[in-house]
Parts: sequence; C-alpha cells; structure tokens
Amino acid sequence: MSEIFKVATITHKNAPLAIREKLVLDQEQTMTFYTSLKAHLKISESFILSTCNRTEIYYRSKKTLTQEIVKLLSSEKNIAFEEVMPFFKEIKDEKETINYFFEVSIGVHSQIVGDQQIINQVKIAYQWAADAEMAGAFLHKVLHTIFIANKRVVQETGFRDGAASTTFVTLDLLASFATSSKNPTILVLGLGEIGSDIAKSLKETKYTKVSLCNRTISKAQELATSLDFEVLEYENLHENLSKFNVVISSVRMPEHVISDETSLSKNNLTYLFDLSLPRSISPVLEQTKGVVLFTLDEIQKRKDQGILTREAEIPAVKKILEQLVDMLEQSLRELSVTPTIHKLKGVLEQIKSEEIARYSKNISEKEKDLLEKVSNSIIQKILKQPVLNLKDASINGDPDTYILTLNKLFDLEK
Repeated sequence: MSEIFKVATITHKNAPLAIREKLVLDQEQTMTFYTSLKAHLKISESFILSTCNRTEIYYRSKKTLTQEIVKLLSSEKNIAFEEVMPFFKEIKDEKETINYFFEVSIGVHSQIVGDQQIINQVKIAYQWAADAEMAGAFLHKVLHTIFIANKRVVQETGFRDGAASTTFVTLDLLASFATSSKNPTILVLGLGEIGSDIAKSLKETKYTKVSLCNRTISKAQELATSLDFEVLEYENLHENLSKFNVVISSVRMPEHVISDETSLSKNNLTYLFDLSLPRSISPVLEQTKGVVLFTLDEIQKRKDQGILTREAEIPAVKKILEQLVDMLEQSLRELSVTPTIHKLKGVLEQIKSEEIARYSKNISEKEKDLLEKVSNSIIQKILKQPVLNLKDASINGDPDTYILTLNKLFDLEK
C-alpha cells in the first residue's frame, strides 16, 4: 500500500480565534514539530502552514494520523487535546487534499478572498519544510505546480483585482485621491488591529513620512521603532494635526477625537479616513472646505465590491487549478514508480559491475570499454519493457502489482 497525501486542518471557518491562536507555530516551533513528526509518527514528508487564520499539517502516510498529529501538537503547545480536537477537520483522499492545498495557497479559502499574502506564507513554509528535510520529491512537485498556478491566476484572471479589506481599500483611496504630493505626511491614529495593520502596510509602500499616535504611548513607540516611523504623543495630537496631509483614525472613543476644522491645515487639502465605530471624526467635516472625509460605510461598500469582483473570478480560478491538478496527478503517478525503477537499475548495474570485475584482469582496456558498452546496452534493453509497463500502470491502473512482482523477482528491498 502506497503512502497517501492527507491533511489535518483547523481554520477561521470552523474555529474561533481563541482556539486558533493557541495553535500558531512560529519558525522555531515549526522546526521542532517537524522533528516530533519524524520521531513519534515516522512521517518523512510533511508541510506545515500556520498563520493567524489556519494551522494545517499536510503529510504522506499509509495511515490516517489526524488524532495522533493533534495529540502531538497539543502536547507541544501545552494545551488540552480535548479542547482543540473537535475543531480539526481531515481530508484523507489524495486528489481532494491536493486540490484543497492548491485552493488554500491561491487564496480561495482565505478570510479575505484572493488574499495576496497567503502565497508568500506558503513560500516561507516551503523553505522551512525543506530546511527540516521534510520536503521530498512529492512535495517539490506539488509546490512547484502551485507556484505555476499562482502565476497563471494572476495573468489570466481578475482574482487579485480590487481591494477586499479595510486596509487595502484605505491604501487604494490614499494612492488615488489623497494628495498630489509624492510623499504626503500621514498620521495613523489608534493602533488596534486595524491601525496596526495599516501602519505595517504603509511600511511596504512608497510613503515614508508616517507618524503613529496611540493613547498608550508604549505601543506606539514599539511599533514605530519596528517600522522606522515617528511617534506623536496623544496629548500633543491637536496642536500637531495641521502638520499632516492624511489622518487615518481607528481610535475608539465615546466622543469625536477630531470634531472641527480648527486644528487642521489651512493651506493644504486634508484627507481624513474614519475607520472607527463609534466614529472618531465628526461627520460635520464632510461639508468643510479643504477637507475630504472617507467614512467606514464608504470603505465597506468599496470592500464589498472588491470581494464581489474576486468571487466572480473563482470559477475561472478553479478551472486553472483543475487543469494543473490533473497534470500534476499524472506526474505524481509516474513519480510513484520511480524508486522501483531506480532499484531495478541498481541491481542490474551491480550484477554488471561484479561480472566485469571477474574478467577485467585478463582483458585489455579496449576490450573492457567494449564490454562496458555491450553490458550497458543489454541493461537498457532489459529495463525498457518493465519501465514502460510500470509507467503505463501508474497512469492507467494500479502499479502496486508490478512493483510487488519486481521486488520479489529481483529482491529489490534487500
């Protein structure tokens, strides 16, 4: 019985954040867990993908090992197996697992449909698997085909078009409308989940004149240091607002933090993004000359449109994935018989070497070279039909019978 590619998975679709966050694996923890999979479950080929939205352990095995894997993971993370096991799902069919792996990597199952970050997370996870010597010939083929699929999806569909998150809608609006200045002064006010995400995303853009402001200054200082941004103390907010072309606010307060135009710039347009609930910027400013205010409702509408645009492309994406998965499946079938072919060739090469060694003392170098050529030709002719039959069986039927027969005939497992 051959090893089958399977997955044990927990995601945002079936588990709350309070459970998922307990199972996130960083690089060091991932490498340690790979060692445990080898030592305790004898898994020799595996791929671990762990993000804020999912922890998935792909593996090859003759047995389904979901419970054993989750027990091992629970032990590694020092949490109760009974607490997390009900949230885990498993896929045991190889083709279904491969198809799911493709869809996850491309962003079909992401919380933000078409998420561009997931393919980079897959690439990093692939490097970790390779470093742990857990990515064998099977996984190499699967992942290289996933990267081909990603390139085709980008080139042939609109799956990555449109902004589908609050952060990306905000940055798109900023790029399109904010200011004629190539490098505007930007203030990120409030560093909760949205504010922090926007700050980190700004680091990846062309904008460098960015300041962070938070009621808890230590949080602003820590994030600003990591991103090489400036810090504006919350107590000094109003006397410094006029310095900024753009203010992105996600601070939560019972009253408006920016209530009128008196503290804003009088000489330049000011672009305000209010991402707070309740609102932190007074709606009165929508009618103020020299101020452009984008509210959460407007951003939500644009986000919803971006999601609809991407969702409309899912059938086209799945068609590309189906084509590549079918091609991959055929390639993997041939791969399954490769070890037997190599073993058979090795046995024949060993026989050849032993026999040539027996007679080489009594023949000239020229005769020895001729004997090598003749022997190699004989080996190729002997190998030809078994190899063709094995490859044909791998594509059209079950190669296990051929593999078993060759193993017995030539004692290939010796």
